[in-house]
Amino acid sequence: MALTSHDVQRIAMLARLELSPAESDTLLTQLNGFFDIVERMRAVDTTGVEPLHTPLSAVQDVALRLREDAVSVPRSEDARTANQRSAPAVDGGLFLVPRVIE
Repeated sequence: MALTSHDVQRIAMLARLELSPAESDTLLTQLNGFFDIVERMRAVDTTGVEPLHTPLSAVQDVALRLREDAVSVPRSEDARTANQRSAPAVDGGLFLVPRVIE
């Protein structure tokens, strides 16, 4: 997958970045280099290779430290009100933010 300069300009616009033509060309080269590496990695046959949950598990047994999936902070209207006290705008228990999508 090769990007074009138009793709880089669109990404920069979405990220609200101002790029000079030289920076855009450099970024295009770097991004295409990255995608080239990804394509070469996809070409490697990984059939039968078990996924790792940590790189250390390739060389030693690693026990996962798991905790119980439980709510640790009680939900209450008082906690919500206290958390929203510093918010600039709240309506019906929801944080209000300025519209950012065009």
